[in-house]
Amino acid sequence: MEKTLKECREKDPVEAAVYINRVLLIFLQLIMAAEVVVLLIRGEWLSAFLVIMIMAITVAPTLFKERLPVKIPAEFTILVIIFVFASLFLGEIQGFYLKFWWWDKVLHIGSGLLLGIFGFLLVYVLNENSRIHVYLNIRFVALFAFLFALATGTIWEIFEFGMDRFFGRNMQQMIPGDPLSGLTDTMWDLIVDTLGAAAISLLGWWYMKRPECYFLEAWIQKFIEKNPRLFPFSSQADKGNNS
Repeated sequence: MEKTLKECREKDPVEAAVYINRVLLIFLQLIMAAEVVVLLIRGEWLSAFLVIMIMAITVAPTLFKERLPVKIPAEFTILVIIFVFASLFLGEIQGFYLKFWWWDKVLHIGSGLLLGIFGFLLVYVLNENSRIHVYLNIRFVALFAFLFALATGTIWEIFEFGMDRFFGRNMQQMIPGDPLSGLTDTMWDLIVDTLGAAAISLLGWWYMKRPECYFLEAWIQKFIEKNPRLFPFSSQADKGNNS
């Protein structure tokens, strides 16, 4: 990276993200709890159980954060909670996939953004690992994040095809009598995955070229600070700079 991550850390408001994460989690939990009550009154036991499971999934990273082998910063947790809520609760339970044709596409763009961020983080882990003598320039970092997100999206589409082919599911949203509908759905999913991955990669590259600190560097720095055992080289460097 062309700027020191320590500068980004000093400018980043840590407590704001933690507060937003807490408020968002409580708000979404209340919405889902109300939905559970309605479903139980209606006698829809399976749907109520699924909502309870979604509640458990969204609260788990915060509830068990001290027991996780990897400490996750609040910013990453916020994005994951929103994505899980939108895809599982709104998409599956509330039927947004059927009500809004664009809902699935928006979520694919979101997954491309999340995977792009993860790709940036993965490259930084490789760059900072003292046992791997590699340093990647910012162009390759952006390219890797883009390709990583796109490849993961492609693997997911293969998974959907396998579930439909061997287990009789309809994850590709095939329309009876239209043999090309599944292919069309898959191609549009890949297109929006590409758009999301390209957006985060270009944004990351643009910010890395600027002298100012950008959000991704601050998030990476938080991840490093919370997981010093994964970055012994960085920890030793910080101690040397502070002495």
